[in-house]
Amino acid sequence: MAPPTDIDTAPGDDTVVRLLEAMATSVDERGFKATTVADVVRIAKTSRRTFYEHFSGRDDCFLALLARVNGELIAHITDAVDRSLPWREQVRQAIEAWIGGSLSRPAITLSWILDTPGLGTAARAQQRESMAEFYSLIADLLDSPTYHVEHPQPVPRYVSIILVGGLRELLAIHVEDSGDVSDIEDIVDAATEATIAVLSASID
Repeated sequence: MAPPTDIDTAPGDDTVVRLLEAMATSVDERGFKATTVADVVRIAKTSRRTFYEHFSGRDDCFLALLARVNGELIAHITDAVDRSLPWREQVRQAIEAWIGGSLSRPAITLSWILDTPGLGTAARAQQRESMAEFYSLIADLLDSPTYHVEHPQPVPRYVSIILVGGLRELLAIHVEDSGDVSDIEDIVDAATEATIAVLSASID
């Protein structure tokens, strides 16, 4: 997920912002499964009536939070990459931003990976949409002269699927096993090496 900043939203959506930030706070503190609408409205200092004017329920609010946070993460990664550098260096910049941003909110990242599959059809559709945005991000980042010198064709979609799936699993295992989100150098190194290997294999 993205670094912990205020959630972007359109002007005039102050109540929505407060509710989404309250959901984020509750997930950080209690985890998604233990979070209730009562927790969200208490943290947001608003009423259940106001909550239900904007969201159909807890899961709907959570999915809205994930959609917005994923959008912030994609923007964060895009901004972190220097397109003038050799593509392998760009890969490291992108992965460092991806992992660093995601692990800045480990509870939300873990919930995105582990909890959303059990939230039904709407959650699955939202997750597929978010994943598609990451596939597009990879294709966009690799649409550069420094990459096309070695690989003139666009990166195949199946390669993007492999990369995104592998990074998500790496993040989930890291958070579950160690809980240490302060030192990411080792997993950035491993993810960069693996990503370059997959992309180099697709070049061959």
